[in-house]
Amino acid sequence: MPYYQKRGDLPRKRHMQFRNSDGELYPEHLVGNKGFEGISSLLHHLRPPTTIKSVDLVHEYNLEADPDPRIRHRHFKLFDLPASGDPILGRTPLLFNPDLTAWFVRPSEETESFYRNAQADELVYVITGSGKLETQFGEIVFKEGDYIVVPRGVLHRFHFDATDNNREAGLASLLVLEAPGYFRAPKRYRNEHGQLIEGAPYSERDIRPPTNLQTVDETGEFPILVKQYDALSQVILDHHPCDVVGWDGYFYPWALSIHDFEPKVGRFHLPPPVHQTFECEGFVVCSFCPRPFDFDPESVPAPYAHSNVMSDEVLLYVSDEFMSRKGISFGSMTLHPDGIPHGPHPGRTESSIGQKGTDELAVMFDSFRPLKVVKGLGQIEDASYMTSWIE
Repeated sequence: MPYYQKRGDLPRKRHMQFRNSDGELYPEHLVGNKGFEGISSLLHHLRPPTTIKSVDLVHEYNLEADPDPRIRHRHFKLFDLPASGDPILGRTPLLFNPDLTAWFVRPSEETESFYRNAQADELVYVITGSGKLETQFGEIVFKEGDYIVVPRGVLHRFHFDATDNNREAGLASLLVLEAPGYFRAPKRYRNEHGQLIEGAPYSERDIRPPTNLQTVDETGEFPILVKQYDALSQVILDHHPCDVVGWDGYFYPWALSIHDFEPKVGRFHLPPPVHQTFECEGFVVCSFCPRPFDFDPESVPAPYAHSNVMSDEVLLYVSDEFMSRKGISFGSMTLHPDGIPHGPHPGRTESSIGQKGTDELAVMFDSFRPLKVVKGLGQIEDASYMTSWIE
């Protein structure tokens, strides 16, 4: 789905001599997925990106599942977690399986280090806060409601705007989905050439690639946190890593606002696939946005009860309203596992009839393999949620 972009100064042909004013070659740097077969971008640096001075181990990840194997619907109040740490080291793991790990972070500080995830692509949803993402490809300005797609291997660093938001402490709040696969528009939204088709819920105009490429010419010691082998290492580079003079290609970070997703409406209730925003190996991501309800006079807008056969459903509520739920609020996250039907809470089906629309806003990800809850989330769990369908 990414389309061709170029920034900065580039030679006429790839891999031809490209020299600075002193006659020295600009080092080339190919960044892409699937070896040399997937999408890629070619970067031209002031200095080789390989001049590492030292490497130290910072942290090892060993996610443990909740030891309670009982299947049940679960509700977690993410904003009961205190703000702490930076956007990388402050992450709290929530759910995981071989295809997906979900994290939540409310950073209380920024980090000096750049970050590169070498073992997974990341989809970052900005729950609260705003700022810019600094990368070797340029900057992405982000705000509340943005999805930021960061392909693996992309070096980046978060900067947050000052805020007087009283909803929570911390510089921002982020949901991070980590995946061995890569995030893209669903295949049915794209034509044979990869272009988003007419009728897709968003277009290339809504996608925001990096802008304002900055070429930083500094030497010294610059820390980079690299995640690989389920561990975080700190690599010290002898120059500023954002020294790119130009790049072109299809591989880069990009952003899409949930508010630019165009929901579909029918005479009668449409199923969740119409809300799909991204696909990835083993799971999908959907956006539930404000929209008119079904327009037939006999329609029932609330969803029918359903069993998620071969699918676990997770919803992050990013407004205080959700038409089929009670007892949830901004920052709630629910898990409805395969094996137990779920549907509207009592009274919600009847109350939806005759209503004109909803102002709900939520991010959903459905995993096709069971998700494990990380051990230790009892402090933020609403244990009564599993019985909340009883009147």
